[in-house]
Amino acid sequence: MIRCVAVMAVLGLTAIASAHAAAPATDGAVFPRPLTSYQEEHAGGVGGKLWVRATSEPFNVVATLIFLCAITHTFLTARFMSISHRYQHAFESLEEHEKDPAHGAKHAAMRDRLQFRAQFFHFMGEVEAVFGIWLIPLMLAIVIFKGWSTMAHYVSGTSFAEPVFVVVVMTISASRPILRLTEMLLGKVAALGGGTPAAWWFSILTTGPLLGSFITEPAAMTICALLLADRIYALKPGMKLRYATLGLLFVNISVGGTLSHFAAPPVVMVAHAWQWGFIHMFTNFGWKAVIGILVANAVYFMAFRKELLSLTPAMDSMKANERPVPFNVTLTHLVFIAWTVLTAHYTPLVVLGFLFFLAYHQATDRHQETVNIRGPMLVGFFLGALVIHGGCQQWWIAPVLGSLTRWPLMIGSTLLTALNDNAAITYLASLVPGFSDPLKYAVMAGAVTGGGLTVIANAPNPAGQSILQPHFGDTGISPLHLFLAAVAPTLIMGAVFMLL
Repeated sequence: MIRCVAVMAVLGLTAIASAHAAAPATDGAVFPRPLTSYQEEHAGGVGGKLWVRATSEPFNVVATLIFLCAITHTFLTARFMSISHRYQHAFESLEEHEKDPAHGAKHAAMRDRLQFRAQFFHFMGEVEAVFGIWLIPLMLAIVIFKGWSTMAHYVSGTSFAEPVFVVVVMTISASRPILRLTEMLLGKVAALGGGTPAAWWFSILTTGPLLGSFITEPAAMTICALLLADRIYALKPGMKLRYATLGLLFVNISVGGTLSHFAAPPVVMVAHAWQWGFIHMFTNFGWKAVIGILVANAVYFMAFRKELLSLTPAMDSMKANERPVPFNVTLTHLVFIAWTVLTAHYTPLVVLGFLFFLAYHQATDRHQETVNIRGPMLVGFFLGALVIHGGCQQWWIAPVLGSLTRWPLMIGSTLLTALNDNAAITYLASLVPGFSDPLKYAVMAGAVTGGGLTVIANAPNPAGQSILQPHFGDTGISPLHLFLAAVAPTLIMGAVFMLL
């Protein structure tokens, strides 16, 4: 409980910082530089605009190079994790020798070095920490080019509403009452197929993502990943099936939140500006998402049919959740989720609701399990760092998106999403003047379609990776293998959105 209070103190400080807009920098400069300030009237095409912006503001190039380094780092995390395990193994072997008094002093210094290196490379191998690590050179670059005051005002003036929201909703959604309720709902669907692991696989990957349109995508990702870990990954399927399932999960969650206008981060970022309500989302995106999810799941089910049908359920599956949860406790947790969703853009209210949730959790601990804050906090750290990086990338993203027609815009949005959070893509698109309705549709279709290609493509993805990573061996989840596993469902989703 003390740990939770400490965490909430940090969240509270974040809420206060994000609740107030930062004052202008002391030198009067606006950072990042407004796109309208560039003298590019005579620039020819996108290339010309980018050249003008790069030469007139050299910091743009530096910030983008740092961002590209962070992206490259995400593809090297498995390698860093492997190095960490090697140092950890050497450290543990040396500890055995230290039990002999004759060797203790001799190896003490070497032991300290090995332990530090093991922890250092483990931190470098944490996907959720990558963009936070690369905030260090970014902030140094801002200080060098613009000064300390500009850097401090930029960071403190950045809104962390989405990261805080994700931390809170992930934590509440991972509580035992919500997991028990969702498992019951998914179990009823799985019962139609006999309750086998194959039926659970299809139920979780179909019904779970669609629930994300009502309980939010981060909540759906958390619940689906936890159930997949227990119902499928615990049965030790082949590595190809593990990656195929992960790729499907990420893609399906990304498109599954489009039935409504308040659940998916890329939709939330533009719903007000583009005046998209529930009816608009369901009639333009929602029903197509349902078809795409069913088709993609059916294709992968047929490809892995033999292995899925051969999986044998463990006798103690979900044993920790067998105790019944009183209805009033479950209902109260649903109220906390509803409060978090309704106040998503009012960070102090989100934090206040979370404090009351922790108190209620403690009061009903007989029906609860220990609050696990580590995973949500890592994901929040990831998203907060990504928001800071993303603000420095507007100079090239907006011109690229604004120059494309419908099909190229959809494809470009899909590819850019793989290298940036899809909420950032749609938000930047909302700033492009003169966007027609077909172009708005294309950029949204591309953003949600490409949300499963990489762990950074969609805000809930790090949550799923954090939960399922232990089932992918010592080196963790390979970004390349994840990308390849998500290609087929991405193509299916793209075709459904653009052809139906």
